[in-house]
Amino acid sequence: MDGPATLDMPDDAWAALLAARTGGALPSHPAARPFLPLFAPPAAPDGCIVVGRLAQTLDGRIATTSGSSQWIGGRGDLLHTHRLRALCDAVVVGAGTVAADDPRLTTREVPGPDPVRVVLDPSARLPAGRKLFQGGPPTLHVVAEDAAPRGHAETLRLPRALSGGLDLSALLAALAARGLKRIFVEGGGETVSRFLAAGLLDRLHLTVAPMILGSGRPAFILPEASRIDEGLRFSWTVFPMGDDILIDAAIRRARPPVCGAG
Repeated sequence: MDGPATLDMPDDAWAALLAARTGGALPSHPAARPFLPLFAPPAAPDGCIVVGRLAQTLDGRIATTSGSSQWIGGRGDLLHTHRLRALCDAVVVGAGTVAADDPRLTTREVPGPDPVRVVLDPSARLPAGRKLFQGGPPTLHVVAEDAAPRGHAETLRLPRALSGGLDLSALLAALAARGLKRIFVEGGGETVSRFLAAGLLDRLHLTVAPMILGSGRPAFILPEASRIDEGLRFSWTVFPMGDDILIDAAIRRARPPVCGAG
């Protein structure tokens, strides 16, 4: 373990992190360490820093087979998620997460600004009654070029990817053009997996809870690997977070070998 994580964040360290959004000095407190890579100069040509986020059981499940996922992580996991929202310009979720959880994606648990909410809904299937479409921070409804948007929020049309879903490289370019360059991919597992498979994650923040389900939905959905060397290896730092642990994985836009060269 590498020092205290979210539960032990003092107010002055958090205030310094918020100030760093607009060029302030980064804090030295150990609890701030998981967030510091978000402020590194972007290495990718799109100019974005992209962090994915999931909470899973020890056996790699993010929900039961029926979709129940509240709550795998503890209080520290909730605070960490809201802090990531506050430090990022945009929070990205898939339509499945919106349909299942109906989130607001705001920073209710911590001081700080709400991000722009970005909903990936290729077929424009989400109804108007979802909380994201009922006021609050700006929402960007991202649909495929051939979909018929319903007018719930501002709409962004993107081409479809050959592997299914939306062209995520085009999404990052469109967000960067709007000045949204610190991107938080909050979920669900399929959406985070698509960013990972496309080689578009800089960091991955993974909460692991002391729980075993033995069944349920896996954290990552990638093509089946036939050899160990088809998996993706990376460096990580592990932080205690209450009863859970937080893993900060340095993905650095690497693409899992099982996903091919792109």
